Amino acid sequence: MYGTVRTVVWEDGGRKAPSYPRRLAAGVGAGGYCPARGARPRQGVPRRHGPGVAGSEAARVMAMALIKSVSGVRGIVDPACGQEVTLTAELAGALGRAFATCLRRRLGRSVRLIGTRDGRPSGQRLLEAFARGASVSGAEVVPLGVVTTPGTALGVAELSREFGVAGGVVVTASHNPQEWNGIKLLWEGGRAPTVEEASAVFALLDAGDFDEVPAGEMPAVPVLPDIHELHVERVLALVDVEAIRGRAFRVVLDSVNGAGGAAGLLLLERLGCTVEHVNADPAAGFPRNPEPTAANLAEFCTVVAGANAGVGFAQDPDADRLAIVDETGRYIGEEYTLALAAQQVFGARPGPAVANLSTSRMIDDLAATAGSPCTVHRSAVGEANVVEVMRQTSAHIGGEGNGGVIDPRVVLVRDSLVGMALVLQLLAEEGRPLSRIVDRIPRYTIIKQKFAADRERIGRVLEAVRHEFARERINAVDGVRIDWEAGWVHVRGSNTEPIMRVIAEARDEAAAQELIGRVRAVADRVA
Repeated sequence: MYGTVRTVVWEDGGRKAPSYPRRLAAGVGAGGYCPARGARPRQGVPRRHGPGVAGSEAARVMAMALIKSVSGVRGIVDPACGQEVTLTAELAGALGRAFATCLRRRLGRSVRLIGTRDGRPSGQRLLEAFARGASVSGAEVVPLGVVTTPGTALGVAELSREFGVAGGVVVTASHNPQEWNGIKLLWEGGRAPTVEEASAVFALLDAGDFDEVPAGEMPAVPVLPDIHELHVERVLALVDVEAIRGRAFRVVLDSVNGAGGAAGLLLLERLGCTVEHVNADPAAGFPRNPEPTAANLAEFCTVVAGANAGVGFAQDPDADRLAIVDETGRYIGEEYTLALAAQQVFGARPGPAVANLSTSRMIDDLAATAGSPCTVHRSAVGEANVVEVMRQTSAHIGGEGNGGVIDPRVVLVRDSLVGMALVLQLLAEEGRPLSRIVDRIPRYTIIKQKFAADRERIGRVLEAVRHEFARERINAVDGVRIDWEAGWVHVRGSNTEPIMRVIAEARDEAAAQELIGRVRAVADRVA
């Protein structure tokens, strides 16, 4: 049996599971249609009308709102989709003023930011609007064009002393479809904001409490280093470049016409790989739904198999997530990205790791096999939460099961380039095909469900779940996670969408179904 995490996802949230599962990981509102025009199921996705809230309704709720979270803001930018535009240039300008005001009051001076974007057509307009707003309130935004989120974060960290960079802004909606865009804020050191920092910015935004600062306080900006080059150099320092070059790997890279193409190609070429680069033009628009899931990468898997490649790498639009395809053209899954990277780090630099509560137990199994001092600490879901626990535990590696790998030697955000480099290093060390390495990792089934829920309903569901399973082992750091010997279930409200996520993991599908069914039965009783 092929040793992979089998992820089963349904769009709806009824009480009884569908009669047959699909290995899909579907984003709300994904699939190339606009819910307001009349939602339709995607080909082959089981649908059911039950007491839960349908996925199309979740998409409708999501599209109605501007999503504000610790990750920043996301909203609809394209009126052609038929949805109300919720992320406008005016809002981007106001957010620029709020962020500049927050930083200026915190540091007691005007500040310099670097600004980047992915390839979405709306990105340049929103970045310019953010920069205009920030300039009024004491921040100069130096635009660097199309750059990855981890590259931007590294730029903030590396350019702070010499160039006075105090933060950054990335205009991206990550894996959301092209009618969406968003704005991510980065603080000193290039890190994602904490909940408290994000709340402070949004409080200023909501109150319209902005500083007004005369122009000309900042000195002229010098020419900044090439961020792609800086990023690649830092990642190359993690691995044995000559050992990887000696293997002469053939790699297929899919950058989904996002921000990761330039740096990703540069990294792989420096590692001596022969690269077939598909979807490499950030001005061309997304060729498919940009989330790197099995359903969206079916064609890519065929390309990898036909290219006689050792591995296929698929980035998301801002290149902080990585999905992997093995040499047979088989989609491994985003859960394996962190597991494979951690396996390499556990062998080369034994020490602690951090994963969030919704991430597979595979990393725990790998740490146990490696032995002391390899241990796994769990955090709340969200990049900033993983990073905080990494700092507390001096972790050597961390990340999340969405394909995000964090290596503190580069920068404290998820980084697809780090994932690629560590997986290639593992392949070089093992001297075996990727499929055989994966086969030796314990196999689990993860079932993921989601349903529409506003904040009030989320609170009621979590309280009901805590009450129902009070005698079990519960972690309430982020929603509610219940652990049994046979597996676990994690139920929580999303950080970025008005939905609840319910995730279960067990050794086989039947066991995972049973666990998730117990929790969903409680959730579905809550109106």
